[in-house]
Amino acid sequence: MSDYHNRSIDNLFKVISGINTVKDCYAFFEDLCTIKEIQDMAQRLETAILLSKGENYQNISQKVGVSSATISRVNRCLNYGSGGYRAAIREISARNEKDEDKR
Repeated sequence: MSDYHNRSIDNLFKVISGINTVKDCYAFFEDLCTIKEIQDMAQRLETAILLSKGENYQNISQKVGVSSATISRVNRCLNYGSGGYRAAIREISARNEKDEDKR
């Protein structure tokens, strides 16, 4: 995957990593991507979350609305990828715990 590393992509990731609020993320991604692209990314992340919880393909397909091919690809990345999904899932879990503590 390192074939695509370049300054433009570095800049994109620097901007994304520097966004501090969900509101600012919405604004940036609404300008950068189509609504469908945002929805597709969100579905892939949700698929990874459900796979990490042990959900089966049929339940994930019904809950998230993705194909078994998408689930398979996400599963492959989750298990053999760069660790991005696992890091994101840990981050989401930590933030959700913080939000629950505030209540």
